[in-house]
Amino acid sequence: MSPDAQSGGRARTSGRIALVTGGTRGIGLGIALALAAEGWSLALCGRRDATAAAEALGRVRALGGAVEYIAADVAVTGDRTRLIEAVLRRFGAIDALVNNAGRAPRVRADLLEATESSFEEIVRTNLQGPYFLTQRVAPLLVARRHASPDSPASVVFVTSVSATMVSPNRGEYCVSKAGLAMAAQLYAARLAPEGVRVYDVRPGIIATDMTASVRAVYDQRIAAGLVPEGGWGQPEDVGRVVASLLRGDLPYATGSVIQVDGGLSIPRL
Repeated sequence: MSPDAQSGGRARTSGRIALVTGGTRGIGLGIALALAAEGWSLALCGRRDATAAAEALGRVRALGGAVEYIAADVAVTGDRTRLIEAVLRRFGAIDALVNNAGRAPRVRADLLEATESSFEEIVRTNLQGPYFLTQRVAPLLVARRHASPDSPASVVFVTSVSATMVSPNRGEYCVSKAGLAMAAQLYAARLAPEGVRVYDVRPGIIATDMTASVRAVYDQRIAAGLVPEGGWGQPEDVGRVVASLLRGDLPYATGSVIQVDGGLSIPRL
């Protein structure tokens, strides 16, 4: 069975439909679970095949509602096209896009030693992919909004506190997230007249598989007061914020930046 058919083939739904990239692990899974709990129909994508993502998909499906998984890499142009086609075949429309998929550098290298190939890989996944995926999805959101004026059509870019806070041992990641933050502003300005709201959600230090390798380092820094609220953030913390945005709880606020970081980004003396 192909990944596009994992939820039983074609079907239309009268409910809200969200496309969440990177939606079966880490922050993306936290977002998917929060949306599923509120009755959203979900299209989730990731680079893993459906078998590898089965446990996560089971958790989301247990909350009810339709779930479609498409194995796709947002960094690849053809995969983005195939992803959108699969979502439309399954659901017929898109009400919301959550640009969550991203990756960290394979090696945390000093700024003076990091490679160009690493830079290209990170920027292609974290910035170029969501930038052009949004370009393709935006007309669908506009059409959905025009057809259903009460629908809170929206886009969420999951960026990072690294959009403004520097880490010289992963410069390519910081640059990619800074660029993605600007993409959020650009799309917010462009889509506002069409009634489509765009938000920038910036997680801080979140407990995921991406941060597992530096767990001990951040445990020490958090214990020393790095995060005002103390402790690690959890994927569900970000999920609840994204769910509220997609519900339309922040009207007249397109382009807003929402920090989900326990106060990490507060300037302090």
